[in-house]
Amino acid sequence: MANTAQLLRRQSSRDIVLKSQKSIDQLELRELRGRLVPKEHGVSHHHHTSLHHHHQPMYGATNQAFMSDAFDESSELEQEPPFGSDAGTSKTKAELAAVVDQEQQDIVEGEKEGEERESWDSKIMFLLATIGYAVGLGNVWRFPYLAQKNGGGAFLVPYFIMLCIQGIPIFYLELAIGQRLRKGAIGVWSQVSPYLGGIGISSAVVSFIVALYYNTIIAWCLIYLLHSFESPLPWAECPTRLYKNFTYDHEPECVASSPTQFYWYRTTLQCSESVDLPESFNYHMAIALIVSWFLVYICMVQGITSSGKIVYMTAIFPYVVLIIFFFRGITLKGAADGVAHLFTPRWETLLDPVVWLEAGTQIFFSLGLAFGGLIAFSSYNPANNNCYRDAILVSLTNCGTSMFAGVVVFAVIGFKATATFDRCTEERAGLLAHNHTQNLPICDLQQELANSASGTGLAFIIFTEAINQFPGAQLWAVLFFLMLFTLGIDSQFGTLEGVVTSLVDMKLFPNLPKEWIVGALCLSCCLISMCFANGAGSYIFQLMDSFAGNFPLLIIALFECLSISYIYGVRRFADDIEMMTGSRPGFYWMFCWKYLSPCAMVTILLASLYQLITDGSSYPAWIAAKGATESMEWPHWCIVVAFALILSSILWIPLVALLRLCGIKVVEDSDPAWFPEAELKEVHGIVPHEPTELERSVFCFNMDGTEGMCCPKYGLPEKSLEEEEEE
Repeated sequence: MANTAQLLRRQSSRDIVLKSQKSIDQLELRELRGRLVPKEHGVSHHHHTSLHHHHQPMYGATNQAFMSDAFDESSELEQEPPFGSDAGTSKTKAELAAVVDQEQQDIVEGEKEGEERESWDSKIMFLLATIGYAVGLGNVWRFPYLAQKNGGGAFLVPYFIMLCIQGIPIFYLELAIGQRLRKGAIGVWSQVSPYLGGIGISSAVVSFIVALYYNTIIAWCLIYLLHSFESPLPWAECPTRLYKNFTYDHEPECVASSPTQFYWYRTTLQCSESVDLPESFNYHMAIALIVSWFLVYICMVQGITSSGKIVYMTAIFPYVVLIIFFFRGITLKGAADGVAHLFTPRWETLLDPVVWLEAGTQIFFSLGLAFGGLIAFSSYNPANNNCYRDAILVSLTNCGTSMFAGVVVFAVIGFKATATFDRCTEERAGLLAHNHTQNLPICDLQQELANSASGTGLAFIIFTEAINQFPGAQLWAVLFFLMLFTLGIDSQFGTLEGVVTSLVDMKLFPNLPKEWIVGALCLSCCLISMCFANGAGSYIFQLMDSFAGNFPLLIIALFECLSISYIYGVRRFADDIEMMTGSRPGFYWMFCWKYLSPCAMVTILLASLYQLITDGSSYPAWIAAKGATESMEWPHWCIVVAFALILSSILWIPLVALLRLCGIKVVEDSDPAWFPEAELKEVHGIVPHEPTELERSVFCFNMDGTEGMCCPKYGLPEKSLEEEEEE
């Protein structure tokens, strides 16, 4: 970035004396082009624009890189001394040098009045926000479970293969297209083709639905975090009940299960025995939901300038806690057994197609693809940002975090399993000492390790039970649930940002400021999320998690890949990336976008549908009398709700296209955002790329610049200043 500015300074200072008048003409033309805005932003605003405005850094509250390179030199020209004066001439040259130098520096920092767009304050803020968005709760409580279930260390083989053919390519694609077109998901796909606006709407709808139930996890974390300050911890032992004869005894439901299970299912969730029996309203849960949505609103109300600063804490703190738990975990008895159980390869599992299916699904959802959040985040980046490096860095950081979290989790689970195994062997030895040889307990360490749960069961039951056995359990509980809270709210920022950016770009509420839109969105989500504050709330959560955030995202990502490959054009997309980053994407990435990634997603989608049809879908219902969960089939009305959630997300894709064919515009056409195309090509020394023989045969590139199997709709090329002068 600094080298670019220095290069431009050298170019401008070299020709400044010989081409001073031409430079002034160019600046005036650029000024006129930048002033083509509505009248209310006209002359009055023009005279208030000052030179210091262009001395802001590349990152800032108003991202200069996304706007036009308009420059207001009127104040300098108005005070220019009479032509012919030596002092005036030298002063004019000096001022002109500064003006031209600054104008050249602003090639990627220009601003277009009336279309200001927020930006990240720094590169590190963008990276932390993106990492915080991609690294979520699934890295901590989903990946470790899948790894030990699907072959241990052998699971890493399909995991990294799916990362290379599906995860990183689509992550790279979303960052690049958002940075190039500088709009939210709806604006981006509408600009690719007016018939594809439904892709952006689908992403926004899915993000809205996922944000509804994802914030419920944050509310659960807040409840546990608040009670983590109690001594002893409320889930450390069974509570007592007062009977009619004025005697006390432990709760039978807790005795039949365990203190951590009782606190989770009965105290926190107040679970009913079926999704058809919501029972009473859970006021504690309702209050936690209100607080969590208020916190999300406070963090997002000032836009990414404010929430970006918050990510310094929310993105870094989970790693600090994981490192603390790592050093605590490896010192515990049985930690080595837990880690060995996680990573010991069972190679025969690679022949099971379900293992590959779950690896691909985990990669897809852990990176947060197709939500629109990545497109929104990258749209706030400078025009010459290296999105390729960002995609590689964030994707590998996400996968590294998953493996590191797996080591931490199974070190603690190994400690818990070893403690349970030791108690079992002591009990067995005691019975044998008293000559009891019948109904002896079966002690199996590997079985205890394999009994780990995923999702909420791992976080709120298994892990909390292990923390109970730590010295100073309150401190460890506070750290753990604060880590889960920051992981959750970080991902929530990215999910909601995709919704908010789409609403703003669609101009559905043109007279409302963004703060009001965020407030209305959070308020509506808070009201709807009250459906989780009852006895059946956790079952509704599982229903939405199983269907709303699963199939729609796969379908949306598939259409994203097909849209870039066969409508926008892989060749054109590669040209755009080369223009932004200075280097052209390799053959492998183009092959993934056009063939490999779509095939992988279609395979996963079909395999998931086949598995759903053959195995069915059920949910674990809590049976209080038994103190355990039982698998129950979803009732018919839940199946209807599930299909409604899926269809409400993906039907926008064909609906918008069909309505467009009929002349009805669901998404209004908007002008392409300004982009310094000619300047970036000059800076990077971009020359037209001549396809290789391999590219022509594989991607159907033609010598005339067109692309086979593709129907790209190219916009009008940007005219150079010299061409504008000639006209």
